[in-house]
Amino acid sequence: MATIVGGIGSSHTPTIGFALDTLKQKDPVWAPIFEGYRPVQQWLAEKRPDVLFFIFNDHVTSFFFDHYSHFALGVGDRYSVADEGGGPRNLPPVNGHSGLARHVAHGLVADEFDLSYFQAKALDHGCFSPLSLLWPHEPAWPGAIVPLQVGVLEFPIPTAKRCFRLGRSLRRAIESYPEDLQVAIVGTGGLSHQVHGERAGFNNTPWDTEFLDLLEKDPVKLTEITIAEYAARGGFEGAEVIMWLIMRGALTEQVKKVHQSYYMPSMTPIATVIYENIPDGPPRESDMEIRARIGHELAGIEKLPGTYPFTLSRSVKAYRLNDFLHSLIQPEKRKRFLDDPEPMFAEIRLTEEERGMVRRRDWRALIQYGAIFFLLEKLGAVVGTTNLHIYAAMRGESLENFQKTRNAQVLYSVAGQEQGKKEWDKKQPAH
Repeated sequence: MATIVGGIGSSHTPTIGFALDTLKQKDPVWAPIFEGYRPVQQWLAEKRPDVLFFIFNDHVTSFFFDHYSHFALGVGDRYSVADEGGGPRNLPPVNGHSGLARHVAHGLVADEFDLSYFQAKALDHGCFSPLSLLWPHEPAWPGAIVPLQVGVLEFPIPTAKRCFRLGRSLRRAIESYPEDLQVAIVGTGGLSHQVHGERAGFNNTPWDTEFLDLLEKDPVKLTEITIAEYAARGGFEGAEVIMWLIMRGALTEQVKKVHQSYYMPSMTPIATVIYENIPDGPPRESDMEIRARIGHELAGIEKLPGTYPFTLSRSVKAYRLNDFLHSLIQPEKRKRFLDDPEPMFAEIRLTEEERGMVRRRDWRALIQYGAIFFLLEKLGAVVGTTNLHIYAAMRGESLENFQKTRNAQVLYSVAGQEQGKKEWDKKQPAH
């Protein structure tokens, strides 16, 4: 079974990454940053976790306001470094642990947390700034991450209480994962700071001290504070410290603090903490009961004949294929595909199996492989076929025989106004 080896709290200011990248280890102004992280590095080297469950917020780099979620869980198998305006930092991509991410997703949703999922997104300094000082990374990182991006920039944002409760659910999900994994929970952000408006530069060290004390000894008290109070005490952007409550909620009720550091060189205090669990009473549910509960909603669905649920595992497996099909909503991509699809196949690195299914318009094989139907109907519109032709092909029937099972013998597709995309409609007799 998976084990939570402890929790880490860390600031995620870009100052951390800047100090590392510019080799400031011996500069007296910057050296305290490295001193604060050294015990965390040693602890991680001793505990050797397989996975860091990494809680952070993006800074309008990979997550924009055209779709902004409270809790976005990374379910992919690889995460690169985002370009935030001056080129990406010279860090290798870090592996994701898709298996644990999928299990956590089922656990959180079963506990009625509404999640969005992401993959193939680069991650910004909210993740990589602290990660680059927590783990060695040359030539590669020693383990994998499961990233949880918390939407704390566009209000209303999750409450402190909601974050703490999510941590409680996260603990149950991780500890019921049926694989021998060592997992450390990392909460990032803060501490007190404000980076906008006339209050820019605000800090409150006494509040930071109180927050860290309560986080260790009485985290429930922190859940009673409103976001407005967090902003008043710790600066508007400092309210992101509610993400540390997710980390704390995933630990036992009583914890042992084995390290704490605090340094404020400029705009944002750079703080680190390490908590280890103090064993508490027996859990309310056994691991088997938890897995049964989180699997309850989809139990038996695998027995439905001819049915292929679009699960997270299928989504990860077929991501490149679905991404390619989705790109066909762009007119220039449609033209390239119809002129010569082979260069496009190579650019997106489709496998030969995936290319063959698209070339043959093998609708059944595509759906069985992991393509979602709503992208198949887009491909159908591009190549000038109808939804009904696709339905019949997936059933292994002729269009004529499939139409006999319908109340009305009609054809339709999602095709819009492009020339030649509805030629099939002209061939139909008038009804």
